[in-house]
Amino acid sequence: MRALLQKEIDFVRTEITPEDARKRFRNQPYKLELIQEITARKEPISIYTTGSFSDLCEGPHVSNTREIDPNAFKLVRLAGAYWKNDESKPQLTRITGVAFRTKAELEKYEWQREEAKKRDHRKLGAELGLFVFSDLVGPGLPLFTPKGTIIRDLLDNYVRELRAAKNYERVAIPHITKCDLYETSGHWSKFSEELFRVSTREKHEYALKPMNCPHHAQIFAASLKSYRDMPVRYAETTMVYRDEQSGELSGLSRVLAITQDDAHVFCRESQIETEVFSIWDIISEFYSTFGFDLSVRFSRHNPETFEKYLGTKEVWEKSENAIRKILDARHIPFLDGLGEAAMYGPKIDFIAKDSLGRTLQVATIQLDFNQPARFGLSCINERGEKEPIVMIHCAIMGSIERCMATLIEHYAGAFPLWLSPVQVTVLPVGEGEISYATSIAEALRHENFRVSIKTNESLGKRIRETKLEKVPYTIVVGKKEEAEKTLSVERRDEGKLPTLSLESFISRIRKERDERK
Repeated sequence: MRALLQKEIDFVRTEITPEDARKRFRNQPYKLELIQEITARKEPISIYTTGSFSDLCEGPHVSNTREIDPNAFKLVRLAGAYWKNDESKPQLTRITGVAFRTKAELEKYEWQREEAKKRDHRKLGAELGLFVFSDLVGPGLPLFTPKGTIIRDLLDNYVRELRAAKNYERVAIPHITKCDLYETSGHWSKFSEELFRVSTREKHEYALKPMNCPHHAQIFAASLKSYRDMPVRYAETTMVYRDEQSGELSGLSRVLAITQDDAHVFCRESQIETEVFSIWDIISEFYSTFGFDLSVRFSRHNPETFEKYLGTKEVWEKSENAIRKILDARHIPFLDGLGEAAMYGPKIDFIAKDSLGRTLQVATIQLDFNQPARFGLSCINERGEKEPIVMIHCAIMGSIERCMATLIEHYAGAFPLWLSPVQVTVLPVGEGEISYATSIAEALRHENFRVSIKTNESLGKRIRETKLEKVPYTIVVGKKEEAEKTLSVERRDEGKLPTLSLESFISRIRKERDERK
């Protein structure tokens, strides 16, 4: 490859007829299969020629090999791959390569890749004892340990706290529902193959809920609403279930049971901007806590595949204009997400960049005119008339599982104090100091800190274990500390601190915890 680069060869695109294509590639059955498919779609068939070599390819390519830095690409992986990812078809060999504009960008990628391996949430989750998988339970169904559950609850409680300040009300719904609900909402015609179905003894068919919005719509519809009641804000943290293919499952990032911190705002059209800005403020505060800078994507529908969406073109135009107006009022640049809209409406998607520089979609705000219309949702306006309302979908974390996976990798398992399952470990030097160490642990627990005390094994081994557990603070107490009623404290990322009294230590970490530093 590097030798070819030195020759500065052009990449030349040529369109050929199906007959010519079949003749050129008559000894290549996989190419013949592709040619047949391209012909059936009535798309042009193109080949690219590089020197004396020509190959079937859609492109695009660079125009000449001189555009490629010979030190800025690398072959990174060799693996078996079934033709078209179908296990019933022959297995081929896939060679994967990466290319960048400069050698520095390649080196950054390689560093990022190696660091990502160390931070893989599946690896760290097991090492830190946060979650497990069981063959008896099944793939894609994580089981959270006490430590992992602490993190889940802390994240959920934080979102609840932010929503409570914006007057969201808690609701609760069942995990199964009649399929009629999804036929009315429109989900059944689009997603019925992705639902887990349940048949009753009386031959009724139910589904495990894959989303919560139709249920929340039924709560809203249960009583007549006046314009004075609007907006109505419902929030709930609950699991939904989607029948993902086994090959798509990956740790906590892609699971079958998804815990959503879901909320739906039912409002008048005149209230859309205020409510979206309110949700936006929650999202900004939540993710700034973790040091994420957020960018925005305007995810809109693709007019060329309108059959994928609910509603009319007029409704989509109105809803997308409403989103565009909000983005303009916020005065921020945004990415264009053509074809990224939800089935029922456009979205504002928030993109975070983690500590490795990787971009990840996190929160989303979705504007929905279609489901309220399908369910006949309305309020009584100032004139005593029924006025159609709008539904805003908003998940701050998206799912707790995916959020945890992101944060495990973002922090490399070294969580900030407020989020750490164990915040302080107390280590007595010997048996004579166990009583003093226990009194310190009890005082910390009285202040609602999560504390462990280690007394077995040698002091050196206990210190190493605590470091592997990535505990934020380690206290070592020996005869000197007991006599002086002081603490020898080490902070995970600062090293040893000056000698502290118990009261001053508690004051320090209370501030750090309560401010979620």
